[in-house]
Amino acid sequence: MEPVDIDEADLRLLDLLQADASRSNQALAELAHLSPPTSLRRIKRLRQLGLIEREVALLSADRLAPLLGHGLTALVEITLERQGAEHLEAFEARVLPAPEVQQCYRVSPGPDFMLVVHCTDMPGYLALAQRLFTSDANVRNIKAFFSLKRAKFDPRLPLGRHRTTSPN
Repeated sequence: MEPVDIDEADLRLLDLLQADASRSNQALAELAHLSPPTSLRRIKRLRQLGLIEREVALLSADRLAPLLGHGLTALVEITLERQGAEHLEAFEARVLPAPEVQQCYRVSPGPDFMLVVHCTDMPGYLALAQRLFTSDANVRNIKAFFSLKRAKFDPRLPLGRHRTTSPN
């Protein structure tokens, strides 16, 4: 990817949007020390550059638990038998569409993938594991860790004070 030039005002806007994307443009502009038209133009540019992928609502799992149940969160290590690019990509293509898979990382050293999955309960996890992992002949090892408590969850990226950034 090409390096992208952004300045302190862009970083302020990105940081403000990470904290609360539901703010009006007027409020964002005021907090970022910009005029509303400038704020709007910059945010549009940040979206076009792909620095803002999407805007979502973060739901409160604890407050939804009485309605939906607490569910089961697992951190799952996956090691493949063969690690060629085509095998890694095939595994990703298999797991990414599953709504239970919230996050998927290729990692090194150690296992090939780390997944964060959320299922309704242990039978739901077992069905997911059988569908995505144990039925795949290239999966050599599966190691799951089940969350007892989520002490922190924050999707914000630390932006630092750099004038130029190159997204990965």
